[in-house]
Amino acid sequence: MYKLIAIDIDDTLINDQKEVTPATQQALEAAVAKGVVVTLATGRAYASAHKIARQTGLNVPIITYQGALVKNLLDENVLYERYVPLVAARRLYEFCVERNLHLQTYIDDKLYTREDNQKIKDYTELNNTEYFVEPVFSKVIEQPAPKLLIIDEPEVLDELIPELRELLGNEVHITKSKPHFLEIMHHEGTKGHALTFLANHFGCELSETIAIGDSWNDHEMLECAGLGIAMENAIPDLKKLADYITRSNNEDGVKHAIEKFVLNVE
Repeated sequence: MYKLIAIDIDDTLINDQKEVTPATQQALEAAVAKGVVVTLATGRAYASAHKIARQTGLNVPIITYQGALVKNLLDENVLYERYVPLVAARRLYEFCVERNLHLQTYIDDKLYTREDNQKIKDYTELNNTEYFVEPVFSKVIEQPAPKLLIIDEPEVLDELIPELRELLGNEVHITKSKPHFLEIMHHEGTKGHALTFLANHFGCELSETIAIGDSWNDHEMLECAGLGIAMENAIPDLKKLADYITRSNNEDGVKHAIEKFVLNVE
């Protein structure tokens, strides 16, 4: 019944040791062998996400930057791309300078930050990403970016969201990928838009798709997929809208979901 599965990476596909377990790997391979397209849908940059995709043997387009970039693994051909509108990027930069907020962005798949601080160090340690410090950040802001990201305390970010929605307007999509990360993309740069694009690309209906995730930035793809699956370790709001809750990322939740709904193993 299901022809396409989109899987989040962090706290979903990989466990807390940042590993895809052999058992989950076997389930992915079995789904592919059955003719199902298995892809990744992540907030990570392509440079970071493709390493995991290649380790798992995938050779299809993957969804990165929350859905702002869909890129082929085989030939690295860009299939879908949405940049943060320049006017919104400038406004966001000025806002962050005024409030002394940490802001970082990605240009040509490279991570840039305004200053070298503990926030960028902690962020890059999560997924072993190289970063570049650009003190004249206004130059970076003028270049096309799939995503801009603010790092701060969760309660600070929660207060910023309504302000930024009013400041930046409907042309951007604002979401929290993790409690400390507030991400700003083009309004069509969501995992839901990207999943819809890939379903069309592979000639299948959305009713024939599965989406698996754990954070609020996954909700668009869980809502538009034929079957939306939340991890046991997912945030409560995502569990509420999911069609099914699988085991946690430390208990091979992705494997369990694939076996149940694709391989028909009870």
